[in-house]
Amino acid sequence: MSIAAILTAAGNGTRLGHLGPKAFVPVAGVPLLLRAARALLGAQADEDHIDQLVVTVPEGFVAHGSTLLSELSGQVDLWVVEGGPSRQASVAAGLATLHPAVDVVLVHDAARALAPPSLVARVIEAVRGGHGAVVPALPVVDTVKRVGPPGETGARPVVETPPRGELVSVQTPQGFDRSLLDRAHAAGAAGAGEEATAASDDASLVEALGEPVWVVPGDENAMKITTPADLACVERVLRGAA
Repeated sequence: MSIAAILTAAGNGTRLGHLGPKAFVPVAGVPLLLRAARALLGAQADEDHIDQLVVTVPEGFVAHGSTLLSELSGQVDLWVVEGGPSRQASVAAGLATLHPAVDVVLVHDAARALAPPSLVARVIEAVRGGHGAVVPALPVVDTVKRVGPPGETGARPVVETPPRGELVSVQTPQGFDRSLLDRAHAAGAAGAGEEATAASDDASLVEALGEPVWVVPGDENAMKITTPADLACVERVLRGAA
């Protein structure tokens, strides 16, 4: 079983308060991208060995990304490629570079830079156990309501309050049988041209095929870094671990 990981790092840092790509923003002195890549490879074991790592970066940042990740070139077959106009398109660009022998694919967001190796190993184990699509997730602790369109005042009506016990908050890395993920991206390719129509994660593309997606326990440290407050939270976590 040959394993590849696609690490998406083509997003911008606007909501994070930075002008450049989010994945190149330093956290406690180390760029998010490098932290995320180290965590992915930290799960390495004989049975969980990641053979190929494909990193998708914004246009014009391939050389920068390659230099930043050069310390990993001795651990894994490292590829740095340009992403696309959406996350879905970036993952598709990564899929196009995978070696024919790869049959398990992890897809991970560089914004979840503290995802621990144990979480990566848990996802790989579930795919190896026969589940074609696997996502890590945490239980939802807040009450969630589905709302309708805004009225004249701008307020939005509550349409439904789903049972909280049936809801989870999905993280990455997500793991897939390579042939299933290829088929899901091919079927959903028409929407990949812009974020408004693209899938927000790869599991939803698999769901659209009518194929099952399985959930394994997530990890609180695999939080997504989107805002300056998120960045400050992660830095506090790192200081506490030092």
